[in-house]
Amino acid sequence: MFVLGLVGLVLWRLGTNGQLDPARWAILFDTRTNVPQRLLGALVNTLQVAAVGMVAATVLGALLAVGRLSDHSWVRIPVAAIIEFFRAVPLLVLILFCFLFLPRVGIQTSAFGALALGLTLYNMAVLAEIIRAGILSVDRGQSEAAYALGLRKWQVMTFVLVPQAVRRMLPVLIAQLVVLLKDSSLGFIVGYLELLRTARSLVETLNFQFGPIYTFQLYVAAGLIYIVVNVLLSQLAKLVEARTRRSKKAAATVDETELLAEVQMDGGGGATPRI
Repeated sequence: MFVLGLVGLVLWRLGTNGQLDPARWAILFDTRTNVPQRLLGALVNTLQVAAVGMVAATVLGALLAVGRLSDHSWVRIPVAAIIEFFRAVPLLVLILFCFLFLPRVGIQTSAFGALALGLTLYNMAVLAEIIRAGILSVDRGQSEAAYALGLRKWQVMTFVLVPQAVRRMLPVLIAQLVVLLKDSSLGFIVGYLELLRTARSLVETLNFQFGPIYTFQLYVAAGLIYIVVNVLLSQLAKLVEARTRRSKKAAATVDETELLAEVQMDGGGGATPRI
């Protein structure tokens, strides 16, 4: 009741201030103002840098997780130091470092490159810890059984531990990728035209032309776009998780059916166990 009352109060205040006037919201769909085109372009820019960051951070995070689980201290210790360093440094500092310092040492980078690299460096460290925890959560009996069959460590990791760990850590992985998508809004600090930067630019332009009457609408539109994209990403994660569970159950059913058939072929109740 309190939340509903608060929402009602906010809507009433917005209505009295004229913020709910349909004429103000119509600018979001009026192609003559170039507002919808610029918001759509900003969405594409946001998705591009987020996609690059997601793929790169996931791949590098997986490699770092495996390195931190290495039996060799000369691999494990440096990898642990890299993970802890990039987890400790604020993301905004990483983005500014990539944008301002790298060109001074001869590495030219654009606003897109600085933002993507900053997102990758920070999130690869976070994802490395998520993946490592997921691998360690798998029952040790699984790896022991694999080693008993003569598999090497990389085979155990690739074919036994990682597939099981992915199913367990998928919700957390997707949640971190959603955070990465939202963190792309920090691109405004280096002039990258993502959603937040574009909304701010539109506010400044329209305020100069018409006065401060569209500020609320533009920022709300940018926020809603973020919400829709994040909800779609979360739903995709749920779909993948559900399909993974169904595949696992189907595989288990097939194994049980094959075992039952073998027992029956061995003579029913007098069947001998097969090891």
